Amino acid sequence: MNHRIFNFFAFASPQNFYRLAGRLWPIFAVIAAVLAAIGLYIGFFVAPTDAQQGEGYRIIFVHVAASWMSMFIYCVMALWAGIGLALNTRLSGMMASALAPTGALFAFLSLWTGALWGKPMWGTWWVWDARLTSELILFFLYLGFLALQAAIDDPRRADKAGAVLALVGVVNVPIIYFSVKWWNTLHQGASVSLNKSPTMATAMLWGMLVMGLACWMYAVAASLARVRSIILERERHTEWVKHAVA
Repeated sequence: MNHRIFNFFAFASPQNFYRLAGRLWPIFAVIAAVLAAIGLYIGFFVAPTDAQQGEGYRIIFVHVAASWMSMFIYCVMALWAGIGLALNTRLSGMMASALAPTGALFAFLSLWTGALWGKPMWGTWWVWDARLTSELILFFLYLGFLALQAAIDDPRRADKAGAVLALVGVVNVPIIYFSVKWWNTLHQGASVSLNKSPTMATAMLWGMLVMGLACWMYAVAASLARVRSIILERERHTEWVKHAVA
């Protein structure tokens, strides 16, 4: 048991985690590609046409998954940032930095696909709806995190500054989730909930869940691949990096 615990904490070393990430990210990338193909097939060819929204509703198979991941990744990023701030671990800040671009990508996809969905449904590309506005704030938080880290030359200081922003900004995540309950908004409520039965056809539900899992696997693969680049950059003066890139 102690040997397993020792091995677990051994991966907190950037050198050891670099090797582990190198083995894992291709596996998660393949899983993401397979799940995305299945999810898109279910969403565009198996799921029935919506009685009210017609064929245009199918954008939700990308929109909902992207929205879920934009919130989830920010929480994970804030967790890594908080660990780094509390324990002063190098890898934690690197992981937070690696997660941020993927989170920003999903936040952008959420907003973009939401606009494509909103135009035929609401008659406009954008409204200052509570959920849309809070999601936009989330996107700006991601961009702010990335800009703040890029503006500080010292990586350790950049990690600490980014960690503070990430931890402060995480309060926006529950606001996004509960906005349709707290305020009168145009955005529809959740179709999938843990405490009640889904309000959609089974094929729609499966397509949405599979796409959500595909986006999750992609986020893991992209973050692991990116953290390897960050590790090489920050540890470039160490002997093991010189041997790794030789």
